[in-house]
Amino acid sequence: MIIPTFNTHQELFKFIKENKSLLVVEKKSSMKKADSCSLQTTVENSEGTVIKSADIIDTVDLEEIKVSVVINTTNVLDSHGDVHMKGIWNKSLKENKNLFLLQEHQMKFDSIISDSKNDLLVASAPVKTWKELGISKYQGTTEALIFDTSVKSDRNEFMFEQYLKGYVNNHSVGMQYVTLFLCINSEEKYYKEEKANWDKYITEVANAKDAEKLGYFWAVTEAKIVEGSAVVIGSNQATPTLSVTTTQNIEADKITSTQEPLKSTQQGLDYKFLSNNLKNKNN
Repeated sequence: MIIPTFNTHQELFKFIKENKSLLVVEKKSSMKKADSCSLQTTVENSEGTVIKSADIIDTVDLEEIKVSVVINTTNVLDSHGDVHMKGIWNKSLKENKNLFLLQEHQMKFDSIISDSKNDLLVASAPVKTWKELGISKYQGTTEALIFDTSVKSDRNEFMFEQYLKGYVNNHSVGMQYVTLFLCINSEEKYYKEEKANWDKYITEVANAKDAEKLGYFWAVTEAKIVEGSAVVIGSNQATPTLSVTTTQNIEADKITSTQEPLKSTQQGLDYKFLSNNLKNKNN
């Protein structure tokens, strides 16, 4: 559906409310590709110490590495106007045992980085503090959809080198909506159901000020995981590469003894999805 432009939030809310059923069907019928951020990554050996990636490339001819990457995080308003809620992946993780880590959502043989059957890709959704993910601007916890997998140079040499050099700072989940609720911050009786949803979920949104500025969001409580991807940039602020490790022997003088902290370089929420449809944000 092509959403027209509006002069006020009230006009936007009315349009979304009146077309809610159609918008839900549209979301469920398409695959969402979103959620990433930019974080500095580290490269570790099997002992958990940091190794400079450039030194690895200069001194060791690696064929396989282990990566731990965050494909998605819950409780963040993204630039699709969605907030993935905790528990969103529970059913899908139990049912889907054949997952892929792809290059930029391309479901093609030459874009596969790894998969469950051939590269021991294991997906999980543990509860993490934002601090553990290198995000200092949020408080509390999130459920991080994490892929732990082998990445082999003979499968996707380009992405193998991108991970090894510390260039992959962003990830994105390819997903299908299952259950979602429209949340609107309005006291008008017309939006009674949507306001009840807002009151239920707004306290769980890490960037609640962004949601309040927007005035509405979709709370997504269940979705199917189709794939996870390495991307240049996406729409969420917290999907880093956590570690890149190798079990091969590395020269002792190339190993540093302390872990370097992750640093967030995200500049803030992209409001294109709002600014394209709302002329006057101050109304």
